[in-house]
Amino acid sequence: VQLQASGGGLVQAGGSLRLSCAASGTIFSINAMGWYRQAPGKQRELVARIISGGSTNYADSVKGRFTISRDNAKNTVYLQMNSLNAEDTGVYYCNVYYRFTNYWGQGTLVTVSS
Repeated sequence: VQLQASGGGLVQAGGSLRLSCAASGTIFSINAMGWYRQAPGKQRELVARIISGGSTNYADSVKGRFTISRDNAKNTVYLQMNSLNAEDTGVYYCNVYYRFTNYWGQGTLVTVSS
């Protein structure tokens, strides 16, 4: 499974960005897809996750501002990020859990200027 993420960039506080991550390879029904982030000097943390049935969970810090969704036909997961603030700055990593294995994308940088 290969993951290709896109959509990061520089945005002003209060702005929005949309991240996308497409999974490719021989794939049958991905169990879970999600986004993690790593801020400078901090550990990687879960941002949002969506499982095959559509259930989602979010970090408390992004609830009400971020929305995760997936297109199963395209094996793609999206993260719509609204009302961004400086604390959202970091490298965002796409994650796929498939057949008992975690796969990671290359990371996309999100920088929020205050």
